[in-house]
Amino acid sequence: MLKNERMAKILSAINSEGTITVNNLVEKLSVSSMTIRRDLDELEKQEKIIRVFGGAQSINLVSQTEPSYIQKRKIHLKEKNEIAKQVASMIKPEETIFLGPGSTNELVSKYIDVDEVRIVTNSLPVFERFNEEHDFEICLVGGSYRRRSGAFVGRLAEEFLQNIKMHKAFVGANGIKDNSIMNANTDEGASQRVALQQSQNKFIVADHHKLDHDDFYDFYDLSDLDGLITDSSIDSDMLKHYEKITNVYVSKKIKEKE
Repeated sequence: MLKNERMAKILSAINSEGTITVNNLVEKLSVSSMTIRRDLDELEKQEKIIRVFGGAQSINLVSQTEPSYIQKRKIHLKEKNEIAKQVASMIKPEETIFLGPGSTNELVSKYIDVDEVRIVTNSLPVFERFNEEHDFEICLVGGSYRRRSGAFVGRLAEEFLQNIKMHKAFVGANGIKDNSIMNANTDEGASQRVALQQSQNKFIVADHHKLDHDDFYDFYDLSDLDGLITDSSIDSDMLKHYEKITNVYVSKKIKEKE
């Protein structure tokens, strides 16, 4: 069996079953476990599957429920890096910046190029990334910890955010449909809404896969923002549609070495 044919059968089996083990694929295709693991690693690099312990999971299955922040880190990396670089270019020295939960905002730390800035976040992963890589003043908002997204939410988080002012807020979303910005959790959406309201300039960060896509909780209107930041793979018709609602910042493609 040719490699391309084998990988197509592997992908079909994963998408059909949702989650599948290496041993199951070995039995189906009569090849070694080492070959299956190599093929799964390659399919993950192509962002067609998500590797899990002992096997693989369909991206289609992940999209039916809210993926964890660990799963999100493995999806659409090229687009997220583009957006993160664009966000970093919009941060000026001595500003107070809110970065909401999300794997795209974690990557901003990789590209930021200012000597002094204050970062406010309710995301533990964002805090940990900046704390490891920079000597900035970082304010981690407390509250009830939501393990799935790594965010602190709830009344305590909202009360804290209501008492501070920020120059810019960059907030992620699970879906954007016309004027609606949505995520999967009401408490997290409420915290993001307060952060946006307390910021002079408000931006949503979302790769093009999230556009024209619904989710559970509508937490803000796109028309009330200063802009939508998305990646260079956005469809031209989609771009025209969202430019009618807000300013759209399309990130530039990043060289492979980055």
